[in-house]
Amino acid sequence: MKLKPNDKKNWSKLFLTWTLNVIIFLLFIIVAYLFYAFLSQQIPTTGNNQPTLIDTSRQIIQVEILNGSGGKGIAAKFTNYLRTKGIDVVDTRNYRSSDIEETIVIDRIGNLQNASQVANALGVSDTKIIQQINTDYFIAVTVVIGKDYPKLKPMM
Repeated sequence: MKLKPNDKKNWSKLFLTWTLNVIIFLLFIIVAYLFYAFLSQQIPTTGNNQPTLIDTSRQIIQVEILNGSGGKGIAAKFTNYLRTKGIDVVDTRNYRSSDIEETIVIDRIGNLQNASQVANALGVSDTKIIQQINTDYFIAVTVVIGKDYPKLKPMM
C-alpha cells in the first residue's frame, strides 16, 4: 500500500505503528537485561568461599560479658565499667562454668585490635586474648570473667 504525502490519516497510523514497535523492542531489551541480572545472582561463583570478616575499626565495639567466677554481681560491675569507657555491652549472663581461674577476652570477628582494646580497659593481659571467630555471632568480643576479677580495673 502506497501512502500519499497528503494522506494524514495513513501517516499517523504508520507513525503510531512504528512508535509502538520501538517501545516493544525497548521493553524486550529491559526484560532481557533484568532476566540476565537475576540469573547472574542465582549462579554460584567459584572462588574464595571463606566468610568475610567484619571491619569494625570505626564502629562501636559490642561486647558480651559472661561471669565464670561464681561471684554475684560481678558481671554487672564489669558492664557498668565498660560502658563508662564507651564500650557497648549488649549481653550479660553466667558462663556455663563457674570455676574459671583467669579472665579471658575472646575475639569473635577477626579484629584483635578490638579485643585488645577491651582487654586493656579491663586490665587483662594481651596473652589472655584468644580468637574464636564465629560469623553467626553479632558481637565483636566476649569477656569471660575468671576468679582473678578482684585484681582487674573494674573492681579497683
